[in-house]
Amino acid sequence: MDLLRLAAAILVVLLSSSSVSHGARPLPQPGPIYMRFVVNATEMPSEDYYDYIVVGGGTTGCPLAATLAQSYRVLLLERGGVPYGRPNVMTQEGFLSTLTEVDTYDSPAQAFMSEDGVPNARGRILGGSSAINAGFYSRADPDFYLKSGVDWDLGLVNQSYEWVEKEIVFRPELRNWQSAVRDGLLEAGVDPFHGFTLDHRVGTKIGGSTFDGAGRRHSSADLLNNANAANIKVAVYANVERVLVASTAQLAGPRQAAIGVVYRDRNGRYHHAMVRPNGEVLLSAGAIGSPQLLLLSGIGPRPYLSSWGIPVAYHLPYVGQYLYDNPRNGISIVPPMPLDQSLIQVVGITKVGAYLEAASNVIPFSTPPRSVFIRTPSPPLYITVATLMEKISGPTSAGSLRLASTDVRVNPMVRFNYFSDPVDVEKCVNGTRKIGEILRTRSMRDFMFREWFGSTSFRFVGPPLPNDLSNYYQMAEFCRRTVSTIWHYHGGCVVGKVVDRSYRVIGIGSLRVVDGSTFAISPGTNPQATLMMLGRYLGLKMIRERMRYR
Repeated sequence: MDLLRLAAAILVVLLSSSSVSHGARPLPQPGPIYMRFVVNATEMPSEDYYDYIVVGGGTTGCPLAATLAQSYRVLLLERGGVPYGRPNVMTQEGFLSTLTEVDTYDSPAQAFMSEDGVPNARGRILGGSSAINAGFYSRADPDFYLKSGVDWDLGLVNQSYEWVEKEIVFRPELRNWQSAVRDGLLEAGVDPFHGFTLDHRVGTKIGGSTFDGAGRRHSSADLLNNANAANIKVAVYANVERVLVASTAQLAGPRQAAIGVVYRDRNGRYHHAMVRPNGEVLLSAGAIGSPQLLLLSGIGPRPYLSSWGIPVAYHLPYVGQYLYDNPRNGISIVPPMPLDQSLIQVVGITKVGAYLEAASNVIPFSTPPRSVFIRTPSPPLYITVATLMEKISGPTSAGSLRLASTDVRVNPMVRFNYFSDPVDVEKCVNGTRKIGEILRTRSMRDFMFREWFGSTSFRFVGPPLPNDLSNYYQMAEFCRRTVSTIWHYHGGCVVGKVVDRSYRVIGIGSLRVVDGSTFAISPGTNPQATLMMLGRYLGLKMIRERMRYR
């Protein structure tokens, strides 16, 4: 097998491999401040009462819980463990390895395959997907605030971003591949150059990173350091099975309200967490987990829930609908020289509905034994794979989520219907054409191999772009054939369909959904900044509202 075929095989393994492990892993010894109030769910009482119960210690759930705990008693329930003490999670070099550590009880990422046939992953660790992602940080496109269906207080939005950024956002240092991509974007007309900025601006820019100068990861879990330790309890390895809903005696408002949740610890023991008067249950389990939990709690389409034998608490037909994923397309090459490891740092924000990004990863592999008589493999070799990719804005192609089991630990069935809307196809064609333009720039010449008689060419891992970039049919076919995910799925509990403008679940009192499942559009190049902002933002708004009515 030649080098390129080996590299291609490695990429396939990185995307699809899994491992199996058994037994309990103890919690790491205390490190960050937030570890002082993190406990294993097995240590939690069988029943307790809180002002707020946040389900999901992920990208939004951590800042939401930290903010509310400044004034109220809060329980944060996370189904995974903690990131601290895990070298692969805590370093950018471990990014790809973390995504392959799937399907064990304690793996930080849970793999799922969409019905479109595209492999994907969801966070299963304190910090959620912000603890396993590529670290890119950029604020939302200003259009997001106009199109999201929410009446935003933009002053509070800005304050909430700043609260996040002073804790966990850093300016990355560009090295060879990222510098060349920056120059190639500008040569290809993705201008002007904005330098380093956290704002969403058309042109080329260097974004923020949640990896610091030493390559150490920071995630939304770090934002728990701002919580009042006397007011918060974080239970890990806590699988919430359903929201408890009961009839209310009030004459006005919803006739049903959330009164708590049921969760199980690693030993299978049940626990009940209940809310105090005026308290709320807040679902922050993500675009997969939040609609799944609503359905399992009897909140969703009545005929569908009845078909599963789930008692219907409230008929809400759009739970699990309007689910989206931003398709990713692009190319990967093996360069003729070593490259530094780099995750996404530079982005080109085009006027044609596509965002252009890049990464370079050093991948080890071992050659097979030279013969059946020599059992010891050769020492591992290392290759660098450099990637140019595009993600479309939006998207407009919508999918859906359905239960695969009444066991919350089983991934639901998800279909994103990539490129079912021709608008998304056109954006992808525009974006991949721009990649072709970048490959032809002077900045990319150093990454080509010299062939016989002085010609040069790229060594592609996986399919190259079509030769004729002007052929719309071929480009559209390339988009459909090579589609993958950039892990920016959203929707399933969208504003105006499942939740109102204050993120309250329609028809159910004391219950909100606060995460990316409420988004009908992705907020720009990367959603994690907006999701962390949302947790802080809504937490502050809830405190202010409650203080007003005291």
